[in-house]
Amino acid sequence: MFGPPGRRAVTSRLPELRSELEADLCIVNGENAADGIGLTAKLAEKLLAAGADVLTTGNHVWRHRDLVPLLESSPRILRPANFGDREIPGKGLTVVEARDGSPVAVINLQGALFLQTPVHPFRVADALVAEALAATPVVFVDFHAEATSEKVALATMLDGRATAVVGTHTHVQTNDARVLPGGTAAITDAGMTGPHDSVIGVRAELAIRRMRTGIPVRFHPAEGGVRIEGVVVECGADGRATSCEALRVPVDP
Repeated sequence: MFGPPGRRAVTSRLPELRSELEADLCIVNGENAADGIGLTAKLAEKLLAAGADVLTTGNHVWRHRDLVPLLESSPRILRPANFGDREIPGKGLTVVEARDGSPVAVINLQGALFLQTPVHPFRVADALVAEALAATPVVFVDFHAEATSEKVALATMLDGRATAVVGTHTHVQTNDARVLPGGTAAITDAGMTGPHDSVIGVRAELAIRRMRTGIPVRFHPAEGGVRIEGVVVECGADGRATSCEALRVPVDP
């Protein structure tokens, strides 16, 4: 979800969309909610009130320090689990109750390729999934990563144990939503909820100027072509996915 246009799309459409899809649980990546970079405590509370059950984050989670106390106190807001353990505020695994009463575990991980990540995700993923499975067979992983290869590799590694491994971070929805042979739903990137008349959410002229000149430019969110993107996963009581479909809902023409 990117900037004010993405937030408006979520707050205005999410309750109706959840009803249309009969969605028992909604996970929103709030990594770029605050003007395109990071998440504030105030915005986190608004998104939860709008119908998100869990908020995940990524490499910009520390951008707004007022979020830190909420990361510590709320079981519904995650930071990547592989940022560390005892010394790092917040948590990367939670178990919440879906609307049908089922417990669902949500894990937030960050990739190591092209990102500064303290602990390699592949070194902790097995233990995190095992911990989650001790509480519930339904385990959702938000893998906030840059490289397509790393996202596909983690989904394959967790096939048959995680219910879903959904990639975030690139802001570009990929055309590979599928259920792997072991029963894990996977997509390389769920896409971006926000303004698509842009360069991954940013006003195009600003992104182009920075790329052409190499001179730092203050980015501002674009406005046009807003749509909600994501993925809809269905699973059985055993946690095995039965379907995985990319979602694209226009909000503004």
